[in-house]
Amino acid sequence: MTAVKPWLPHYDPDVLPTLAPYPDRTLVDYLDDLARDHGERPALLFKGASLSYGELNSQSDACAAALAALGVRPGVRVALVLPNCPQFFVTEFGIWKAGGIVVPLNPTYSERELEQALESTGAELAVTLTPFYERVKRVQGRTSVRHVVATNIKEYLPALLRLLFTIVKEKKEGHRISLAPDDSWLQDNLQRHRASERPSVAVRPADRAVILSSGGTTGTPKGVVGLHGHYVAAGLQLHQWTKSAKRPWTDVIMLPLPLFHVYGNVGVQPMAFVGPNPLSLVPNPRDISDLLKTIRQVKPAFFNGVPTLYTAILNHPDVRAGKVNFRSIRICFSGAAALMAETKKRFEAMTGSTIVEGYSLTEGMMACCINPVKGVQKLGSIGMPLPDVEVRIVDAENGVREMPVGEVGEMIMRAPQYMSEYWNNPSETADTLRPHGDGDPWIHTGDLASMDADGYIFIVDRKKDMFKTSGFQVWPREIEEVISEHPAVMEVGVAGVPDPVKGEVARAWVVLRADRSATEDELRAYCKERLAPYKVPARIEFRKTLPKTQVGKVLRRMLAAEATAEHGQSVEGGPSGGTAN
Repeated sequence: MTAVKPWLPHYDPDVLPTLAPYPDRTLVDYLDDLARDHGERPALLFKGASLSYGELNSQSDACAAALAALGVRPGVRVALVLPNCPQFFVTEFGIWKAGGIVVPLNPTYSERELEQALESTGAELAVTLTPFYERVKRVQGRTSVRHVVATNIKEYLPALLRLLFTIVKEKKEGHRISLAPDDSWLQDNLQRHRASERPSVAVRPADRAVILSSGGTTGTPKGVVGLHGHYVAAGLQLHQWTKSAKRPWTDVIMLPLPLFHVYGNVGVQPMAFVGPNPLSLVPNPRDISDLLKTIRQVKPAFFNGVPTLYTAILNHPDVRAGKVNFRSIRICFSGAAALMAETKKRFEAMTGSTIVEGYSLTEGMMACCINPVKGVQKLGSIGMPLPDVEVRIVDAENGVREMPVGEVGEMIMRAPQYMSEYWNNPSETADTLRPHGDGDPWIHTGDLASMDADGYIFIVDRKKDMFKTSGFQVWPREIEEVISEHPAVMEVGVAGVPDPVKGEVARAWVVLRADRSATEDELRAYCKERLAPYKVPARIEFRKTLPKTQVGKVLRRMLAAEATAEHGQSVEGGPSGGTAN
């Protein structure tokens, strides 16, 4: 592989081309230093309350002692079934200080998904918010979990809000539970061990820190293993890239993205501790009214989102009525899915901020490509690799030949941080991490992309989402971009579905804006003016919502599967199937 890095001349002037050598430190070390030197400063903001670095450090010390008493030793996996809340950080750092490995899980998992995740990782303990306690208990007997620690969301609320929650919401919304005799409350454990010595465990950068789930939308979920050093590398790279847009200590970073996902956990979290900057937590990003209330309250300078979140904000009644002041926000990140150009334009015009689009994947542990903060942002590009991140475009069939400038191939990458392995899955690990000449292996991302002469990268689509119609290759994202530009369209998903004549054809699912209307014929005519005939959707279906992952990716495969199940293999074989051409 060539060592040419055409992106380096296009870095913002204050961004270093390399941060090597990376420090021999972990986030535990960063928290220790912050607690010692700036213990009174706020680390976390939550619902009008705050938790300082000193409080977070002392509570996670107590948590570590409690977990050690429950049998957590180096290498033991502990599952966190928690939304974004202070308890996540208290227990996460507590697990790390005891030498354990954090397994953050989606709290909305079904029983089957939860059981699979607990069983595959061999988690021995689980820490859960009270509404999810019974679900954990129902699957516990079929897993390795031997003890469950419960916590109530009200424990870190301000006094008045805690009282109101207890009276109005606690019982009605399933937060009031009875513990089984062998389980315990988090706050009881912290109180019991508040004077205990922190476990004498040396946590090193090369130690396993986390197992994140990946692949659940396209196949069997796999556990991505990240090391402690990965958090520091990602945090330093992201801080270096964004330092011109935020001030340490005072500028609030807002986190409405779930901490069980790599974006929030390995991206935003360490950037806040490296900064350092207060981190504002939003437990439910789907509650847009609560999110807007938090923006009014904390006045963030740095906002992190996904495309569907930006769309939902733009379409909230208070935002459309001009009742929300976004002027504190100077920079926004967008990732996890493709950001439509129309969404970016509308949000930036409304807020006066800049949305910087970027890219990573769970296997990359936030080894990112991001557009410059101050420099040129090219329309449709995910930007360029961060310091010490390498990217190449290789032929999609064999993954060996490097593609010329501007030609599409599979994107591969390597960096100081990327997964060490898939948990207990050496064959999948070998397929994803492949050697190419000298040096460390490269991650094969499964994403189709091109790179221009300046080193800017343009994602075409997922290899697995590409489909062929009448022999032509079609990428759903291109069609989605066109449909999203229609003034009546709020959200869109496109996928290939079976057709008896053409093999596959495009089908689109559309959510319209609340104050607009459009017909299928109108949208298809709009596409015909902007797309080759074979790319025009054979059918366009209108829906109130689209199925999405917890981080806002539209589940194209679910839409296609529903269409196939509803109509059979000849799903687009009727008269409308022939009108695309």
